[in-house]
Amino acid sequence: MKAASLAVAAALAAALCAPLAAQQPVSGPRASGALLRGLDKFSGLTNDFEAVLNAPVRYARLSIVVHACVGAGDDASAHLEITDLKTPDAPVFVGWMMAASPALSALDHPRYDVWVLACRTSSGVAP
Repeated sequence: MKAASLAVAAALAAALCAPLAAQQPVSGPRASGALLRGLDKFSGLTNDFEAVLNAPVRYARLSIVVHACVGAGDDASAHLEITDLKTPDAPVFVGWMMAASPALSALDHPRYDVWVLACRTSSGVAP
């Protein structure tokens, strides 16, 4: 019984420490912004556009601010704040979007969709 309790305690301690080991600092070039894609659901048209960190960029009637972008390629994630200019009281989206899983944390807007394609560096798209 005592050995089983020790085994459970050891497994619990290992499970609690695993997230700490998985949190590695992001390496590579610092992102200066993000490459985003917008979709107008009514017309079906998409547009790719760049957003510089902490500078609002407009897509249709949305104002988008990229606060951070980390990772490269499909691993890119950006922290976005999106406001509908018709209702500017509160943002319609604040949070992280992942390039690999845009539906995981998606903008919920009746007309527009926005997702992250990649992070931008001063030399172009992060590899």
